[in-house]
Amino acid sequence: MPLFTVEQEYNAILEEKKSRFLAFLVPHVDFAQRLADLRDEHKKANHHVTAFRRMLPEGRIDEGGKDDGEPAGTSGMPTLKTLIGADLVDVGVIIVRYFGGTKLGTGGLARAYSGAANLAIREAELVPWLRIKTRSVSASFSSSAELERQVILLQLEIIERTFTEDGVTLLVSGPEDQVDKL
Repeated sequence: MPLFTVEQEYNAILEEKKSRFLAFLVPHVDFAQRLADLRDEHKKANHHVTAFRRMLPEGRIDEGGKDDGEPAGTSGMPTLKTLIGADLVDVGVIIVRYFGGTKLGTGGLARAYSGAANLAIREAELVPWLRIKTRSVSASFSSSAELERQVILLQLEIIERTFTEDGVTLLVSGPEDQVDKL
């Protein structure tokens, strides 16, 4: 099953019975800071519901959702299930809710939160998620030009180049399947 991610923030707004749900879909690396920023920007908001999914180095997905004061299971989990359904990883969603005066009920809350997350996902430019690998490779001076040519053909990034008495050692990074071809 192919996985997807985002490389920048996307947002959307859903209004339901005068309540406003501001959804922010962000790369996971920006998630904690963006949540802190949104809490500062929207101090009068009633809730800051979150959900995230991230790939761990061992290949397992870490995921979670928080209701932030909404009734248990009505916001964080429906938002997380939206991320799962869209096959997203290494992303987070923050939904800021301003209460409009009318209670939505548990089903209404679940629909509103998942609906806001879906709107943000529809706005997003999803890109295929690739496991990034870093590897050190060495070559003699006479073979170093060929090694660098292969690195370029595989579209890998050279992070570091170290010259030794015997040749060169490159620290390269890129999609795991491409690095393994080197």
